Amino acid sequence: MRIKFRACGFTLLSVILLSSIACSPIQTIDESPPKPKDLDEKNSTSKGTPTEKKIEVPKMVKIDDSGRRSVQVETTVPGDVDTVWKAVATPEGISAWFVPTTAEYDADGKPVKVIANFGPGMESISQVTEWSPPKRLGATSQDLGLDAPVIDTVWEVEPSEKGKCLVRVSHSLVSDSVQYDKSLEAWAKGWPDFFRILNLYLIHFPGQKSSLIQLTGFSSAPRSELWPSLKQELGFGEPEVGESIQTSGDVPSLTGVVERIGQDPNPEELLLRLSSPSSGLAHIFCLPMGEQILVSIRIILYGEEASQLKELEESKWQDWIKSHYPPAQQ
Repeated sequence: MRIKFRACGFTLLSVILLSSIACSPIQTIDESPPKPKDLDEKNSTSKGTPTEKKIEVPKMVKIDDSGRRSVQVETTVPGDVDTVWKAVATPEGISAWFVPTTAEYDADGKPVKVIANFGPGMESISQVTEWSPPKRLGATSQDLGLDAPVIDTVWEVEPSEKGKCLVRVSHSLVSDSVQYDKSLEAWAKGWPDFFRILNLYLIHFPGQKSSLIQLTGFSSAPRSELWPSLKQELGFGEPEVGESIQTSGDVPSLTGVVERIGQDPNPEELLLRLSSPSSGLAHIFCLPMGEQILVSIRIILYGEEASQLKELEESKWQDWIKSHYPPAQQ
């Protein structure tokens, strides 16, 4: 669903999804399906998860006869229709793999407004235009700015092979100008990283309560030097997929299995499945932003005590990132 926010010349969702572009240069992703024993041991962190994700990203914007320009991305995820629908179309589900999300409802219980929180002072809003559970959700926003065309977004969930569903998201706008095509393609290319997180959530933690710790910092160090330095500071060294790693030194405690490492030409990404301080996921990456490099650490905690654990852990992480990667200078 589309959301509205503008700051410092960027739309917030563009910044979030462009971060994924920096980590995801590949347009089509095919990975082998999980083995039965991996599904039985949902919360095991002894090795990486061989997940199935077929993420189709268009190479260009499609334009129909009416002048509507559109992009579409789809992926196959584990779970029945109701489970997957809750993950992509309800505030609790979206919060478990994307960002903390709430909704406003009408008298009949239908969502009319969705509010996504990307951090302090960064509230994003979308208007729900279609609600057909558990199959289709439509929304509009001014994500490109108040003077730009309205963005229409549609989420669809369809049964696929046994025990799996197809999730499809499309973004479109009406314009006779090519100036918005790069934004549309950027959104399409950005979703795969978040779909990987969605996939892991549905395999290991479906329906569990969640709480997100969002951390951002900045560095003026060259990009080629920053990523190796960040990994060393965290205590990760040069990890491999499937390896169990943990933080060290003055870094708050974090232990998990490496699920993904970014690939050249953009290797600055790690995706971990956590066993400590609780079961969860951690997504760590770097992104060029102007003359500085953004450092992002997103930690999703799952379980009944996720919110209480966040209260204990968040301040430790905030202190650490502020001391090592202070906020960008204005």
